[in-house]
Amino acid sequence: MLTKKQKNLLIFINKKIRSTGISPSYEEMKNSLNLKSKSGIHRLISALEERGFIRRLAHKARALEVLKLPENASANDIFNSFTPSVIKGGLDKTITKSTDISVLGSIAAGTPIEAIQQEVDRVALPEDLQNNGEHYGLKVKGDSMIEAGINNGDTVIVKKTSNVDSGQIAVVLIDGQEATLKKIRKKGNTIALEAANRNYGTKIYAANRIEIQGKLVSLYRNFH
Repeated sequence: MLTKKQKNLLIFINKKIRSTGISPSYEEMKNSLNLKSKSGIHRLISALEERGFIRRLAHKARALEVLKLPENASANDIFNSFTPSVIKGGLDKTITKSTDISVLGSIAAGTPIEAIQQEVDRVALPEDLQNNGEHYGLKVKGDSMIEAGINNGDTVIVKKTSNVDSGQIAVVLIDGQEATLKKIRKKGNTIALEAANRNYGTKIYAANRIEIQGKLVSLYRNFH
């Protein structure tokens, strides 16, 4: 059984590693728990290590590995949360030429599917995204991102860009053939594609196999 501070520190370390690929510094851990000194962090780290939740990697600075999380950890504890900007009430068909965007088929939130590039529909672009780059829509197929609030059948709005930070949700093309919607984690010459559903594993690819085609900025959802 972990204390509240032990659990909070463990969750913070886990999220930091998942989003950046490296452990947080002792200063970052101290600030996250609002502690006055780093000695308290040292004691918490030792307690977590003794209980088998983490281990320190020898001969490496800032090197912690999370071995397990508490059984009562929530999805938000496990994943860096993404709160989608959901446009309720379904797709707006009363749109004008100046504010609509193309929906270019389906994007996998699960096993990657063959990329589709032809227009299958058009949807309204939210006003706050207009005049802020080029956007397109994709229909979500699968459940691998449900813990990030992205459901099967949603239409995601994607901003075209090849520059996405670690921890952001992006559309990626694998080997120039298969498209998927995943959280990106960059480390060295590799890119990890991370699901937001504990039933799916993280897949790691050489960076030259991955082409980032845009980042998720909003989504439409039909409510029936």
